[in-house]
Amino acid sequence: MSSNDEKSDSMKNKEIDAIIFDLDGTLWNTVDNCLKATSFVKEEHSDITRDVTKEQIESAMGKTSDEIVNIYYGYLPREKGEEYANEAFNKNVDNLLKEGGTLYPNTRDTIIKLSKKYKLYIVSNCVKGYIESFFNTSGLKDYFSDYESYGNTLLSKGENIKFVIERNNLKNPIYVGDTKGDMEASNYAGIPFVYAAYGFGKVDGFDYKIDDISELLNL
Repeated sequence: MSSNDEKSDSMKNKEIDAIIFDLDGTLWNTVDNCLKATSFVKEEHSDITRDVTKEQIESAMGKTSDEIVNIYYGYLPREKGEEYANEAFNKNVDNLLKEGGTLYPNTRDTIIKLSKKYKLYIVSNCVKGYIESFFNTSGLKDYFSDYESYGNTLLSKGENIKFVIERNNLKNPIYVGDTKGDMEASNYAGIPFVYAAYGFGKVDGFDYKIDDISELLNL
């Protein structure tokens, strides 16, 4: 039996006690906000000679800040790339705290309904303040019990999932995300992975697939 089969059997035979969510591509979309932030930074620095494209931003979703530096500014000296990426991250968080991102259809109602039966969490590879901007603008903060990010711990997503599981004494959680990295993080943490196929990534290995977040209610 494969590890995915074992996790699927575990998911069927045990009562799920928690759902851990990815953020970008799973709960909301902030691509347009990211484009604004990178455009602002480009206008501030003459050595940034290339626009960061929508395709680059979409490909960077779910990756760590170190990986995003290469995607956005890989043609620049590493130190400059890190400086400008951090400026873009901070500008993006500032914008999101005011404007918010775009929730995927049915996200609000689904989260509210799920919270009546399960403990809900977020683990993302984002910078500090990013998850907080989601909470502040979505009105969903009270429905989540805990969260963690790469920006807070400098740990991988898989390590942060394990951290949240241990910190909250979770017994049978699942992880919901949209990228191969999310699948790999779930495997690292040893928990079932639900693939949000409406997000940014293409994933072959998953325990369950959803095309709309509301499908979690009947999983």
